Amino acid sequence: MIKIINDPGQYDYEIHSLAKAFYPEEEIRVVSEKRQENEDPCLIFCFENGREERLFVSMTGRDELKRSLYQGLTELTGKELPWGSLTGIRPVRLAMRRLDKGMSAEETVASMKRDYLCSPQKASLAADIACRERKILAGLDKDGYSLYIDIPFCPTTCLYCSFTSNRIGKDREKVRRYLLALYREMEAVSRLFQGRAPETVYIGGGTPTTLEASELEDLLKRLEGCFDLCKLKEFTLEAGRPDTVTREKLRVMRDHGITRISINPQTMNEKTLEVIGRRHTTEDVIRAFREARDEGFDNINMDLILGLPGEGMKELEYTFDCIKELDPDNLTVHSLAIKRASAMREIVEEKGYFLSEDMPGMMDMAIKRAYEMGLLPYYLYRQKNMSGNLENTGFAKEGKFGIYNILINEEVQDIAALGAGAISKKVDEDGTCKRSANFKMLDQYIANADEMGLRKEKLFGKE
Repeated sequence: MIKIINDPGQYDYEIHSLAKAFYPEEEIRVVSEKRQENEDPCLIFCFENGREERLFVSMTGRDELKRSLYQGLTELTGKELPWGSLTGIRPVRLAMRRLDKGMSAEETVASMKRDYLCSPQKASLAADIACRERKILAGLDKDGYSLYIDIPFCPTTCLYCSFTSNRIGKDREKVRRYLLALYREMEAVSRLFQGRAPETVYIGGGTPTTLEASELEDLLKRLEGCFDLCKLKEFTLEAGRPDTVTREKLRVMRDHGITRISINPQTMNEKTLEVIGRRHTTEDVIRAFREARDEGFDNINMDLILGLPGEGMKELEYTFDCIKELDPDNLTVHSLAIKRASAMREIVEEKGYFLSEDMPGMMDMAIKRAYEMGLLPYYLYRQKNMSGNLENTGFAKEGKFGIYNILINEEVQDIAALGAGAISKKVDEDGTCKRSANFKMLDQYIANADEMGLRKEKLFGKE
């Protein structure tokens, strides 16, 4: 444990976040204690072995504090972080603001390096993605919105997962009750958005393809009956677990206008799949992908996670060799984030699984391989407790960029989110984003589906 004494009592959150990035394995506590008068502003790092280090910092503003603290921690630890002093989750937004003010891409890169001490590679990546996002967002309707539908069921719970999901098992009755509750919320939201047409629809979870083909068809029919889909630019459904994908389900999706799907291996190494609880094989991935191509899907995403237990550069190279043969249209590369709610945190800590210490090298290799496959970076976000203080990046072929992925991160369009754990967002004219969350727990959501509609009426309804 490291105790950080912060006399002014300001910016505790920023101090904690940046210190955690340098000491990811340590418990960090920031406390306020008075220092002697006339002493320059400093933070006192108290280590368990009794050692103390004083880092003199600027308290003239948040960014100034973070820059000076970053420089002090770099000197103290000998480490540099790829994103410098940035601890927020949306670095592309910072680049976008600079472009909106009239800066060139080159000026934006220089500003990111200067203001946040980002590495040249990450500053360039943020600026490149921001330029691409601006072009995509420029084509959207100002009065449009996006629709998200959550199907919180999975065949098993993956070791790294902290999303709202439930093992489906044999309890089809709970699925039926959930869908009936979802349809009530869907009808309420359709009335609220009457006269407006969604530009993107995203059905996620969980794993939507845990639904039976008949359940999936009923869901899509009800969606078509409730909402005007004539302006759709993108219709996504996550078929994330290949062991849930069948030709019958793929045909249902095609018949109802799904344009983009995800078939997510996370890794193509069989041993790792067993460790993380995926309960499918690499052959299942290949079979599902090829069947999707046979059924006419020309925009398929694949998710990969860097730094899974027992995986290093060799294993990642093998995964990319396999993925290259399939030639996906999208590739989303995630840095492993060991979340508080996931079983992996306990497994890693107690059983001592090997975790790669070269996450920056793995990310560099992943970016290189994505470019070699003709895939360009188009969105990026970060999470807490992310290995190597890195990022998640979406790559795609030209013309296959995932619009919803950009919208959920940049918060420039309303998002009506339905289902357990879903979070709706309303973006005001001044750019302020207001949120409304649904109940996470399945039984609680089912019992209160009508209230979820009322919450959205309060969020999106006219004053």
